[in-house]
Amino acid sequence: MDGTLALYGLLALTTLPPLVPNSALLASAGVLASEGRVALPLALVIVAGSAFLGDLLMYLAARRFGGPARAWMLRRPRRRAALEWTARRIRRYGVPFLIAVRFLPSGRIVGPLASGVLRYPPRKYLIGAGLAESLWAAYSIGLGYLGSAAAGNPLYAAGIGIGIGVSVLVAAIGTVVQWGTRRRALRAQVGHQHPGEPPCTDREEGDDQASSTAAV
Repeated sequence: MDGTLALYGLLALTTLPPLVPNSALLASAGVLASEGRVALPLALVIVAGSAFLGDLLMYLAARRFGGPARAWMLRRPRRRAALEWTARRIRRYGVPFLIAVRFLPSGRIVGPLASGVLRYPPRKYLIGAGLAESLWAAYSIGLGYLGSAAAGNPLYAAGIGIGIGVSVLVAAIGTVVQWGTRRRALRAQVGHQHPGEPPCTDREEGDDQASSTAAV
C-alpha cells in the first residue's frame, strides 16, 4: 500500500514540471494498472491533473510577467520563431491548436508561454489545456496498459503498433515544421541586414524583433 501511494506521489511530482523524463514511469504505471496493482482511473486523474496544473502555472506566470517572458523568448532565433509560429496559430485556431501543440516537441512549454503572453482568454485556455492533458495522460499510461495486455492478445499488440506509429509521425511532423520555421526566421534576419553589416547579437535580435512581436 505504501509503495502504491509513493508511486502516485511520484507520478504527480514528475508530471508537474515540464521536460522531466517520465515516459518509463508512466508506462510502468499502465502495466501495474493492467495487473490490478494500481487504480487506473486514479492514475489518469493524477497524471492529467498534475500536468494541467503545471501548464496553468506557466500560463499564469507568462500572463502576469508578459514582458520578461517575451524578452526571454525573443532572445534566441529558435525560441523567437517558435513563439511567433505558435502565437499565430493560437489566434487562428484557438482551442483545437492548444490541444494539438501539446503533442509537438517543446509544445508543453511554448504553448502555455505563448498563450500567457498573448493574454489568451483564461476560460478557453483552461478548456484547451484540460483536454490536451487528459488525452496525453490517457495515451501515455494507455501504452503501458495495452502493452501488458498485448502479451496474450495479438489485437492489443496491433493497436499499440498503430499508436506508436502515429506518435512517431506526429513528432516527426512537428520537428520538420519547427525546423522550417527556424530556417525562415534566420533567412529573414539575414535578408534585413545591410551588406557588410555585422550579425546582430542575441540581445540586438530581440530588440529588433520586439516591434514585430509586440502583439504576441
